[in-house]
Amino acid sequence: MSHVLKKRKLDKTRQERLYFDSYTDVTIHEEMIADQVRTNAYRMAILRNSESIRGKVVLDVGAGTGVLSMFCVQAGAKKVYAVEACSIAEQAVSIVKHNDMEDRIEVIRGTVETVDLPEMVEVIVSEWMGYALLHESMLNSVLYARDKWLKPGGVILPSKAELYVAPISDPVVEDRLNFWYTVKDQYGVDMSCMSDFARRCIMNSDITVNSVTVEDVLSHPARFAELDLYSVTVEELRSVKGKFRCESFGCAAVNAFCVYFTVTFPCPPGDKPQPQPQSPVVLSTSPFKPETHWKQAVLYLDSPVDVVQDTVVTGEISMFPSEQSARHICIHVDYTIGEHKRQSKTFSIPDWSSEAHS
Repeated sequence: MSHVLKKRKLDKTRQERLYFDSYTDVTIHEEMIADQVRTNAYRMAILRNSESIRGKVVLDVGAGTGVLSMFCVQAGAKKVYAVEACSIAEQAVSIVKHNDMEDRIEVIRGTVETVDLPEMVEVIVSEWMGYALLHESMLNSVLYARDKWLKPGGVILPSKAELYVAPISDPVVEDRLNFWYTVKDQYGVDMSCMSDFARRCIMNSDITVNSVTVEDVLSHPARFAELDLYSVTVEELRSVKGKFRCESFGCAAVNAFCVYFTVTFPCPPGDKPQPQPQSPVVLSTSPFKPETHWKQAVLYLDSPVDVVQDTVVTGEISMFPSEQSARHICIHVDYTIGEHKRQSKTFSIPDWSSEAHS
């Protein structure tokens, strides 16, 4: 695959086509609905907010198969506008009809930026999050819908997103790098000189989406950014950044950072005082929580750094859209581990789509 091809900037209409085309296949929808952590969190949050939804008009941004729209009907919504840009909208129409909800749910084919709703809405629901929260996310569309269609005092589900980082040690990487030192014992050919090449290939600048095990996390995660969906602007999304500070649990080699997110759904206001205040529903992609299809974003350092108990790891993370494709995220990390000098590295998710469709 041509490296030049990967770096070529895609024109905006082609970017959008590739993005929406990826949602026309059943696989991605199967993966999302089968993600019980994700789907149950949305169902619980929507039903728990039934006081805010009952008898109200709801907008589902990027409705997909329409499952969130149907949860809203289960919570008592008077009307749901399920806006979906790709052809899965046709399947959503069938599913809505199959569940006898066509009198309450209207599936509208198109982007939220181009459709025309007949009325303002009181609730916006959307599952907009991408890898590392912002990769290929629909957050810009949710904010557009908020500014154009949401009545003052309306509800957004979820209403807050937070980003976290932690240093990790990936033993698989260490095993792969060490492999080249074992070849001589096995086959009598010394290939240890391959280790530098292997390191450059493996510990590259790609954002790797992977499941991080709890044992590999080397400190308490640090929160470095928070987005309030009621107030955040598209302009602010051009650079989401923050500082972090961690202290290592013990002796290990830090060879990567892992980035993950949580989203929080608002607590229902409730007319009657609760004996026990309800805690908000939080959908977490933390390695300390059950796995989701988002897994975690892993950022490999150029070379491992040894730490001992309480070694301080500090830095700053900045997330911004790629110049090649506005939907693709880049992550820049400035970091200092213990007494080592400050390092910097910029990561991005490889744009396989531009190669596959060229």
